[in-house]
Amino acid sequence: MPGDMSPSDPNADAASATLDPADDANEQVRTGFCAILGLPNAGKSTLLNQVLNLRLVAVSPKPQTTRNRILGVHGVTLPERGDNPEQPVQIIFVDTPGIQQGPGALRRYMRDQALGAAGDADVALLMIDLADPAQRDPARFEDRDIAALLATLRAGKAPVVLALNKVDTVRSKDALLPILEAYGATGIADEVVPMSAKTGDGVGRLVDAVGRRLPMGPRLFPEDMVTDRAERFLAAELIREQLFHQLGQELPYATAVIVESFEERAGRGDVVIGAVIYVERDSQKGIVVGKGGRRIKAVGQHAREAISQLLGCPAHVKLFVKVASNWSRVERGIREMGYE
Repeated sequence: MPGDMSPSDPNADAASATLDPADDANEQVRTGFCAILGLPNAGKSTLLNQVLNLRLVAVSPKPQTTRNRILGVHGVTLPERGDNPEQPVQIIFVDTPGIQQGPGALRRYMRDQALGAAGDADVALLMIDLADPAQRDPARFEDRDIAALLATLRAGKAPVVLALNKVDTVRSKDALLPILEAYGATGIADEVVPMSAKTGDGVGRLVDAVGRRLPMGPRLFPEDMVTDRAERFLAAELIREQLFHQLGQELPYATAVIVESFEERAGRGDVVIGAVIYVERDSQKGIVVGKGGRRIKAVGQHAREAISQLLGCPAHVKLFVKVASNWSRVERGIREMGYE
């Protein structure tokens, strides 16, 4: 069962799960928080899943799939490399929503989540999406919605690692070299790493670049801990991921998922989950359910498979659809959906 993935209190924060200072008091490792930052659809969540070798965070081709900060704890021993000796590290990666300007309470909330993580980080990891032609040119990239984030990074003391993601979309090494040189010349980052979060190419070097810049100290989390989030939160994220896959371009952004029941049946070794999918208008409810209930059935089936894989036990998912008018546009609405 998945009980060792998070603190027993589903609302517990990172501090509640830290080790007792008496534990391993003599062992010093490089450890700290690394905020994964960037524009929507840059591959931030894909990177975290790749590093952890676990489908922890919701991922879809649509931007703004991530709405909350999510911690992923990664312990590894970095190999000897050049003048750098072998080094044990514990990196607490913080996945953040993509930075995007615009109105609406939910969008402001997501923007604040990302900027807050950037300000609190020991290392900032800024991801560039090379599949987006505008992001291949640093000057055009800085003209985008990212200006507030860049200002935060430049004003802070945390080292910055720049990840040029989706390097496989660049046609050749000769085409990649001027992009590397251009970003290196900006002075934004301490190191620039070309990589692919999807294939894993360059991810080891990226982890090395982050880990060696963390401060020394005792481990902040138990070695067997993966995330600070409770299982019911992760289940809701995987259900919401399926909404992004199954629905059209606009409707997923009007949905929220709340897990109302999460029953671990010890005698059967399975989990029964009851969740409500909220939409903003009556007309959207029928779209989510689909003709003859086919769409909601598909969402439940794929979510059940993902949740079972994550938890390591059979999961049964019961879904309901309700209307909460314009919930994403007002502060009260997003609080009621758990975004606070």
